[in-house]
Amino acid sequence: MPRFTRLAGTAILVGSVRAFQSQLKNYDSTSSMDASSAGNVAVYWGQNSYGQANGNLAQQPLATYCADSNIDIIPMAFLYQLTTGTGGQPVINFANQQNNCTLFDGTETLNCPDIGKDITTCQEKYNKTILLSVGGATYTEGGFTSSDLAESNAEHIWATFGPKSSSSKRKRDNSTILRPFGDASIDGFDIDLESTNQNFDVWTKKMRSLMDADSSKKYWLTAAPQCVYPDAADKSMLNGGIPFDAVWVQFYNNGCGLQSFVAGAKNQTNFNFDVWDNWASTTSANKDVKVYIGVPAGQTGAGRF
Repeated sequence: MPRFTRLAGTAILVGSVRAFQSQLKNYDSTSSMDASSAGNVAVYWGQNSYGQANGNLAQQPLATYCADSNIDIIPMAFLYQLTTGTGGQPVINFANQQNNCTLFDGTETLNCPDIGKDITTCQEKYNKTILLSVGGATYTEGGFTSSDLAESNAEHIWATFGPKSSSSKRKRDNSTILRPFGDASIDGFDIDLESTNQNFDVWTKKMRSLMDADSSKKYWLTAAPQCVYPDAADKSMLNGGIPFDAVWVQFYNNGCGLQSFVAGAKNQTNFNFDVWDNWASTTSANKDVKVYIGVPAGQTGAGRF
């Protein structure tokens, strides 16, 4: 049997990019990510993937989904420019839910106090784990030209989205720190790279060390590789000694996806959860890493499925 058995479900009501569900269950509304649990549900929010411009089926504010007792973890998608935004400031995009945001002067960086309030509500009222997903299909920067730039940018991003105390002083330069979510702090980062890159393993390792240095609470590091192994975009991170807490493997849009699963078969010919199970127990720097089955929440969620 696989070491982490998870049967994927869907959450069409969320209109998300991907939903991860191990089993249908009734949680109370204070569920959150539990590293020891085999029953966490993670749902991406931010890209209005159902495609409706308005109405009940359009993407709703973040706190709407935090009130859903079936959801434990919400990666917010996406932080898609880390270095090439105007003034070197990061750029985020949340589709229709950024309509009430403004731009910080002279930048492309959104100032989103309402989303910041929702993050705090999700954490304090509903006890949800809120991550910021880095990358996505529109990420085109290709990483960093040097290790030093990767580490410096990780510090900048941590100061921008991590605890407010981390923004008071930069270690490497005096660049301005803008905080799109105000005083709110995310619970960690999700890495969702769709193309090859350089020095992102350095960035991720630095981010892991920054999060671990903050003893005020647990911060999470996750990734969303495609099911093909090794994933070209993520292999230097996943196989490079960086301890991830979880991977939401994209079991769709490839022959190794869930559509190839044969019910009742002793061995799977194409569906390759066993490969990722083996990675978790033999290659991953964190031998307690959780492997999730990632699937679209609906037909418009992620191309063909």
